[in-house]
Parts: sequence; C-alpha cells; structure tokens
Amino acid sequence: MALPLALAGCATTGSDSAQAESAAPGTVSGTAVAGTPDPFESYNRSMYAFNTALDDAVLKPVATLYRDITPALARDGVGNFFSNLSDMWSFVNNLAQARGEGAYYSAVRFSVNTVFGIGGLFDVASEMGLPRSPQDFGLTLGRWGVPTGPYLVLPLLGPSTVRDTVALPVDWEGVLLGQMSDVAARNSLTALGLVDKRARLLQAGDMLDAVALDKYSLTRDVFLQLRSQRAQGDGMGSEDFEGDDGAGMLPPED
Repeated sequence: MALPLALAGCATTGSDSAQAESAAPGTVSGTAVAGTPDPFESYNRSMYAFNTALDDAVLKPVATLYRDITPALARDGVGNFFSNLSDMWSFVNNLAQARGEGAYYSAVRFSVNTVFGIGGLFDVASEMGLPRSPQDFGLTLGRWGVPTGPYLVLPLLGPSTVRDTVALPVDWEGVLLGQMSDVAARNSLTALGLVDKRARLLQAGDMLDAVALDKYSLTRDVFLQLRSQRAQGDGMGSEDFEGDDGAGMLPPED
C-alpha cells in the first residue's frame, strides 16, 4: 500500500538529478530525500525489508493472479464497495474535526452509493460530481493538536507514525467492516480488500522499482508529506492512495 505514495514523489529522474541535488532537505524527488528526522530508522529499514520480502513472496503473486483472472468490472465493484465503507468513517472523522463540508459530502456519498449504487458496487456519487473527503482518526487527533511523532514502519501494514499507530485500533473498529459479528465473513472481506488494493498497485510497484535509488527513503518522505497535506487541508476530491492533486488516487490500470 506504500507503493503509490512513493511514486507520487517521483518528480525528478535522469536529467533532473542536478535540480534534485539542489533541493532543500525534506523536498521530494526521484532519489532519496535527506534530512527527514527518522529516529527509528534502523528498525524501520529492517521492517521495510521484511514487508517487501513478504510482499514479493505472497501478496504480489496473489494480487497478480487476482488481476489476471478477475474481470475489470468485478474488480471495480470490489474497489467501489470498500471505498463506500470508508466514506462513512470519513463522515465521522470530518464531523469530529468540525469540517462541515467534508462531513456533508461523505454522508451524501455513502447514502447515494449504498442506495443507488447497489450497496456501493457502483460509484454513482462520483458520476454526480460529489467529491470524496477522506479522513481517519489519526488525522482527527492531529486536527486537535496531537503531534505525529516519529515515522514508524509497521509489520505488514507499512508506513505510519506513532500517532497514526495509536489511532489504528479506533480506525479498525470505526469502519463498518469492523462491526460485522460474523468473524469468518469479516476476515474474508478484509483479505479481499487487501488483495484488490494490492492488485491496483502492481503497475505502480514496477515504476517504483525502476525510478527509486532508495525506496525506503522515498516512501517515507512522500508518506509524511502526504499526511501533512491531508492534515492541513480538507482532503476534498481525494481518496486514499489515489494519486495527487489529491493525495491519493490509484494509478489507472492498463
């Protein structure tokens, strides 16, 4: 899931290297960005390597198979379904952050897609021009003054911060999927969502391998930059991991 975040920062490659070298510390380029505080870097790099090896051995092959055998229409429906679930949690967090417009659009999107999009399988709200305003509990804590803390790479989950890690249990419970009492169904849907997300990032991963000299540093710096942008703005029109303008749009599939 960290791959598209890193790609969002690939602003310079090849002939732009001289310009990248003159950039101020903390800016994002096609190479590693120096100067970002990372007190847990030794641990983080080890966990990043572990996650990458696990992805190469398990998740990426499964996601590739899923992409190859599942029709595009079905994959779109799966992605829309999980995005619709996240809109309701975004409504709660927008409300908690006193972001009235974001809360309004999140609630309307969820209602429209649930009713007219057959439980969220079709993204009718986007066709109507209703923007997303994705928020989570980590950003809500930041809205009310809780500092991010150091960058932290989590087992399996990837890039995070100390604040976002503390917020994770609330986010897990807050998303409607976490309210399902049927454990088997909940776990199956969670696995499906993970595989579907990873399948959408296959092309992005290949691009990252091609352009980044230090994938860890690039992923870290862009992740922190995007979280900062999301905390400062209202996030309107963006969706988790979907590219930027908006801090998060998924790269288009072939």
